[in-house]
Amino acid sequence: METSVSTTAPNGVAIAYRDTSPIVMRDDVPVVLVHGMGGDGRTWAGFARRLVRAGRRVITVDLRGHGSSARAASYRFEEFAADIAGVCGHLGADEIDLVGHSLGGRTGSLVAQRHPGLVRRLVLEEVPLPLREGDPVPEVPAHRPTPAELWHAATSMIRSPRAVFAFDRSMTEDVVAEFRTPDPSWWQRLPAMDTPTLLLRGLRHGSMVDPHLLESAVALLPRSEVREVHCGHSIHRDRSDDFAAEVLPFLMS
Repeated sequence: METSVSTTAPNGVAIAYRDTSPIVMRDDVPVVLVHGMGGDGRTWAGFARRLVRAGRRVITVDLRGHGSSARAASYRFEEFAADIAGVCGHLGADEIDLVGHSLGGRTGSLVAQRHPGLVRRLVLEEVPLPLREGDPVPEVPAHRPTPAELWHAATSMIRSPRAVFAFDRSMTEDVVAEFRTPDPSWWQRLPAMDTPTLLLRGLRHGSMVDPHLLESAVALLPRSEVREVHCGHSIHRDRSDDFAAEVLPFLMS
């Protein structure tokens, strides 16, 4: 499945995206796929093919400073979210299903909060949840990757070397600092999110989902469910079949 890259600049920064439609459309609401920090939209190639075969239009986005998108002067979470909403507006998509990994999931949660009615279903894969006031910064224990994880990481780099070289590393310090800064407003907006939400958490060392924060978030989200997979931080890459088995039925329901 080859799809050309297009760009739009809804907030003054050129954002690259790929828009693929199936031969037979079974649901006219597109699925927007948003990658994590350091990657780009091509990390979703395998899952995108599954979605297209299932009759779904798929839009994959390169976040600002990643992949084929332009670098920017700042990289705030709210700006990432505004870019995603801007791409949707550019494409005339007034309703979407959104799947986000890590930084892409945090971005997706903000899209759902800031643009009521835009996100019909939301999938948050391995999202480092915002801290509340007084929460300690969770520690992410190091672990020795399994042979399968090493293989998938290596082959992903071979298939998409541009992601490594195009990534604007200047954002790393600011993005990590924002992850570690409490965001009480994010928590205050959760009860108003009526979006069906699927949260995926890896059970191996390397997962970046704090279980206590996850429990608190689910208690506030009126229509949420959690699925756990024996994997580290990248479920869609390292356990693609398990990821699809959880996410496809949710998106097609």
